[in-house]
Amino acid sequence: MERIQIITIVSNLVFLLYISRLIIKGKLREEYAIVWFVITLFVAVFSFWREGLVFLAKKFGVIDPPNLVFTGFIFLILIYLLHLSVVNSKLQKSITQLSQELALLKAKKEA
Repeated sequence: MERIQIITIVSNLVFLLYISRLIIKGKLREEYAIVWFVITLFVAVFSFWREGLVFLAKKFGVIDPPNLVFTGFIFLILIYLLHLSVVNSKLQKSITQLSQELALLKAKKEA
């Protein structure tokens, strides 16, 4: 096993422990942690099975396997950012609605 594989595997384990710690402390919700677990496990699989990345690169017609990794992660990041934008928009709408309801209740109480 090469040094870079060992470094990647150890980094993945440390990252998984950190994600678990954030969940336990309540700083990260489980629904968002699933994405990080899946990505970390994906990287771990290709840390052990380097030929798998070469195989996938050939299947997709990519000359350099690292380019497949970068392209895949850029695509995943864009999808995740879109998801977070949708969640943020829903939260913003809820906050606006709650603020309006609170203002109406205060006005009713003062009247």
